[in-house]
Amino acid sequence: MLCQLKVAGKGENVVQNARTRQGSPPSILLTLLGDYWWRRPEPLPSAALVELLGDFGVTTQAARAALSRLASRGLVEQSRSGRRTGYALTRAGADVLDDGARRIFGFGVREEQWDGAWHILGITVGAALRASVHHRLRWLGFAPLNDGLWVSPWGRLEEAVAMLADRGVREVSAFRGTALPSGPGLRPPESAWSLEELADRYVAFTAQAETALGQTLAGEVAPSRALVLRTELMDSWRVFPALDPELPRELLPGRWPGGRARLAFVDAYTALGRTARLRVREVVDRHDPELARLVTDRKDDHPRSRG
Repeated sequence: MLCQLKVAGKGENVVQNARTRQGSPPSILLTLLGDYWWRRPEPLPSAALVELLGDFGVTTQAARAALSRLASRGLVEQSRSGRRTGYALTRAGADVLDDGARRIFGFGVREEQWDGAWHILGITVGAALRASVHHRLRWLGFAPLNDGLWVSPWGRLEEAVAMLADRGVREVSAFRGTALPSGPGLRPPESAWSLEELADRYVAFTAQAETALGQTLAGEVAPSRALVLRTELMDSWRVFPALDPELPRELLPGRWPGGRARLAFVDAYTALGRTARLRVREVVDRHDPELARLVTDRKDDHPRSRG
């Protein structure tokens, strides 16, 4: 998961990276806070968070290290009440989760018509910034035709230029243009994406989500298992916005599997929600019954698919 953490510097906001690796304890923690402690300012007992991570096979030591890591990045803050330690999202952490949720749940439902123009960035990035800049450009829907030339079919050029400026990248060229018709020796811009590999990932994810949905509807999923399945689905789905720029229909292969994958994600994620929430309440109740009543679910509207 790529998070944006805004910190004050020289009178303005500076965007820094706060990455959590897919499936890692910090990533799981952020997903749990975003899904069941949405916009809540109250600190959750650290013992409850550690216990919840235990459902994912995370040891106590690794769980506490994940909490410390998120705190060091300014995404959560620690508090103490007597002998009890708690953690709450910071304002920056809440903004990160809201921004990520808008991108994740809005992904796959683009309806705008493409005007045929490509948005193009020419950049030179030093080694120290390369990984973070490239990751963020992919999140914004760009992909590299070569090391220094990035393209996107959609109009997020100004946002990309602002991001590069925030990171101190000064050698930037930005422009729009149309591609020449395909011909010998000409590489179409859409070849910047590995569409066959992406299609395979969508097919595999769809199988994962549809299996989870079928088991849930059959009543075969216990609360602790529902929590793990739902979180794993979210962790798997959230990588797609960085891999798939939602190319216009006319540039996609026939029978593109992205729409079915999104439909499977939303249906399984929704179906698992009630049972998974029971598990979170059960664990929090053991440590603070008053807080257990506040465990909720994200209230975003999740449109199912554009088809």
